[in-house]
Amino acid sequence: MENCVLVVHGGAWALPLNKIEVSREGVEAAAREGWKHLMQGASAVTAVQAAIAALEDNPEFDAGYGSVMNDLGEVEMDALIMDGKAMRSGAVGAVSCVKNPIKLARHVMENTEHTFLVGAGAERQAKLAGLEEVEPSSMVTKEGKEEFENYKHYSSAVNSLYSGRALLTEGCIGHDTVGCVAMDYQGNLACGTSTGGITGKMAGRVGAVGCIGCGGYADNQVGCASTTGHGESLTKACLAYSAINFMEQGIPPHKAGKKALKRMLDKVGGAGGIILIDKNGDWSADFITERMAWAAIKGDIVYSGVHPGEKLEKPL
Repeated sequence: MENCVLVVHGGAWALPLNKIEVSREGVEAAAREGWKHLMQGASAVTAVQAAIAALEDNPEFDAGYGSVMNDLGEVEMDALIMDGKAMRSGAVGAVSCVKNPIKLARHVMENTEHTFLVGAGAERQAKLAGLEEVEPSSMVTKEGKEEFENYKHYSSAVNSLYSGRALLTEGCIGHDTVGCVAMDYQGNLACGTSTGGITGKMAGRVGAVGCIGCGGYADNQVGCASTTGHGESLTKACLAYSAINFMEQGIPPHKAGKKALKRMLDKVGGAGGIILIDKNGDWSADFITERMAWAAIKGDIVYSGVHPGEKLEKPL
């Protein structure tokens, strides 16, 4: 089990000061949940699913319970999972009645011939798989409803809420997509990402999370990545694959992540964050927004951070 590694993120955005510690606690708890599965000999895919499901169940994060509302006041969630061993992937978009979209994404990966299902078709698979369903409105918190009312009152465009440069300079609101990357005891890699999207997004909008190479990517021969930030920018820059490509050139994770984020900012003006593990088990968590809650476990140490340059350590 010595080569096992797991990293999670709770989203790169202008995380409010009163949310810092609860977000840190949330990502650490999710990391421990995924780690528990790795220590029991589970696959990287199973550990990723477990960690992300824990974040989806935590109302502090915009994924699963805690998802925000689109311009019609409805919930539409996206999720992705990828197995680096077989290069298999599964993703779902614009689903409303599934408690844990990451579990549905895995079902798509393992039990269908497809890689990406959306809307009613994806929800039909949830029924066939016997996954837990919920009333969509129950996934929205009081804070989510208040944010939607503010959005309607000020008629803010999604781009003004979450443009990269605004996040860098003004500390405006953002949204906390969640993700996880892991390496299991056999050296296999996996990634996963899940989100409730952006308040006021157009109904039917699917961002980067469901798109392989944008919201996440995993390849045993190179590494794995999960991203967060302005979805349209992540998609245009193929942020996850961009970082993987840099690592394939021999660039270590902590430099590859920064390089991929800078490339995205320079080319499309988008901000975000990324977590990475390479084939050697080296890892990183990088972001160019005000804050990003993240946690990692390797050996007997739990690492975590929220602020730029922060890296706390505590015993497992």
